[in-house]
Amino acid sequence: MIYSKEECSNIHQQKFAYLLVEESDHILNICLNRPKQRNALNEVIVRELAYALSYAHHNNDIRVVVLSANGEIFCAGADLKALLGQKDTDSGSTIPLEEKRIILGDLFSGLHKPCIAKVSKPVYAGGFLLLGGCTHVISSKSSSYTLSEVKRGIWPFQVMASLLKIMPERKVIDWCTQGRTWSAEEALEAGLITELVKDEDLDYKVDLLSESISKNSPTAIRMGLKALQDMKTVPENEQHKFLHKRLMEVVATNDAQEGMTAFKQKRKPIWTGK
Repeated sequence: MIYSKEECSNIHQQKFAYLLVEESDHILNICLNRPKQRNALNEVIVRELAYALSYAHHNNDIRVVVLSANGEIFCAGADLKALLGQKDTDSGSTIPLEEKRIILGDLFSGLHKPCIAKVSKPVYAGGFLLLGGCTHVISSKSSSYTLSEVKRGIWPFQVMASLLKIMPERKVIDWCTQGRTWSAEEALEAGLITELVKDEDLDYKVDLLSESISKNSPTAIRMGLKALQDMKTVPENEQHKFLHKRLMEVVATNDAQEGMTAFKQKRKPIWTGK
């Protein structure tokens, strides 16, 4: 992750300029809070996201991350002022400067925890990178998805890479070349979102999913998602050997021992995240 465990230890004393970060019942809620700029992504908000996600990664008490947004737009993509080199020097954010460059498309890959995007508003351009990084995207029917870079003379390079992980190549090409707005129903069919719900049911469905995941072993989930990422660099003929080794490591954890003991004793397990 971009930030170490030590650097993230005082997260609740930090001042976030463009995020609302709340921790409750093993869930870290991250809300984009730059509504006047349509939650456009500049260097400050990206840095804050990197910091919050690093905290979630390092803290075994966090079992689920929920990503939402204030305002009329979930995310308008990259801040054009930032693309043109204008710096945001007076935001008031106290998040420490990163020591290595933050690549938004890679920001979620090291999280190793379920991350749910709660989408009730339009998503544009680089905002797709946030959705592509999440393990779940629950969307209301009134949301929409616009990938319009080609209409501005730009190609959505990083978005393309993220979409290719979850959508067929021809569908990705179609989305990138048409540059139009897609409905929530079309986004579900394409595989961009994982569940489509009524507007009034969105909060309930996200809470229900978060609670369902939180009841399960956080260690097993964390190690499983890490193995999923690591497996991508393992040759196909060695993947089962690699995964068997990971299985033996999971079995040796405190959570696995607790889970098997609780099953024998016919009680609910008490997870420690270890």
